[in-house]
Amino acid sequence: MEKSLSILKKLLFAYIITAALLMILSMFLYKMQLKEGTVRIGIILIYAVSCFFAGFITGKTEAKNKYLWGLLVGVLYFVVLLGISLSVKHSFQDIFGRGITTLFICGGSGMLGGMLS
Repeated sequence: MEKSLSILKKLLFAYIITAALLMILSMFLYKMQLKEGTVRIGIILIYAVSCFFAGFITGKTEAKNKYLWGLLVGVLYFVVLLGISLSVKHSFQDIFGRGITTLFICGGSGMLGGMLS
């Protein structure tokens, strides 16, 4: 129970980082009228940075298998993201294209954060 609560706190932290960075990106989008490709790259970077820091913090609190805990946080971040996306779009379109790529980005950056902690 304690580990579950700890992981949920790390996920909440990751989503707070995501929200803050998305607000900054939206400000840039409004002021600079960025192109769609630039915004997509920004969103991918935001996912990576959020998962990296969540994995890093998780690795700091765990004594063993830090990379696995970081991977777990990254994958759970993706699962929540997928659930939100499916609730909004109501379809599985783009899951196997962009979804798998996003899973690898989130899981990999969470694992990297865990390894570097």
